Amino acid sequence: MIHKPSAGEATELEWCRSSYSSSGDGNDCVEVATTPGAVHVRDSKSVPGPQVGFAPTAWVTFLAYASRR
Repeated sequence: MIHKPSAGEATELEWCRSSYSSSGDGNDCVEVATTPGAVHVRDSKSVPGPQVGFAPTAWVTFLAYASRR
């Protein structure tokens, strides 16, 4: 994970962009922000769009699953 805060953010969350999420043009990325009680995920192409949140334990389980794929 590479920490690159998004420009023009209107939120207090500190978003990080995945270094593994790129189609070569740099625009197809997933961004993640963590808080003590949740992991937030959004599409970097739609910053004001929907976000999804996970409990930290659910996120760890997802990462373990995704890393096996």
